[in-house]
This record gives sequence, structure tokens and C-alpha cells, in this order.
Amino acid sequence: QVQLVESGGGLVQPGGSLRLSCAASGSIFTVKAMGWYRQAPGKERQLVARIFSTGGTIYADSVKERFTISRDNAKNTVYLQMNALKPEDTAVYYCHLISPLRDYWGQGTQVTVSS
Repeated sequence: QVQLVESGGGLVQPGGSLRLSCAASGSIFTVKAMGWYRQAPGKERQLVARIFSTGGTIYADSVKERFTISRDNAKNTVYLQMNALKPEDTAVYYCHLISPLRDYWGQGTQVTVSS
């Protein structure tokens, strides 16, 4: 079993920055990719960013040039650096891990962008 624990969410003013962290633990044999999704009230969960085992990354168009995903393989931790935050970035952010057998999800961390 794999556990994902997120941290780093909170309240920030528009234009501010936050860094989310997600630490993976447990029976981790092969990780194909890790990433972040977000879900705003009344909306579907959507992919924000993903980093593959190869190092390649993908981003949602709405966060390109503002968010950066990175990974520390030694610590099995993935990060999401969020800059120039906007009110529309407000959501619960979920860590996501893709393995050959199944996907895993974190419990979510709230990010609120408001003045």
C-alpha cells in the first residue's frame, strides 16, 4: 500500500506564492508519474501538472508559466511551486501517483487565493 501526504496549502493573497509538497511512503516499487490535480467547489477534478519518471512534465494551460512541478526521487516527494496565484486557483489540491497496477491519491490540501 502507498500513502501520499500533502502539505503546504493555505491562504494567500493574489499575486502571492505557495509551495505544495507530497511525500509518498509505503510499498513503492515503480512510479510511472506523480502529479497534482485540483477541484474547485462545483467543478470537476482537473489535472494541474504531472512529472513522469523520465523527468518530462505536462501542465494545464491555465497554470503554464506560473506553476512548476519538480520531484526529489531520493525522498519520493513531489513539489508544486505556485507563483502569481489568482483567485481562480482556489481549490483543493490532490497529489496523484501512477503505478503500473493502480493510481493513488492524497487526502487533499486547501489552497485559497483571496485578498
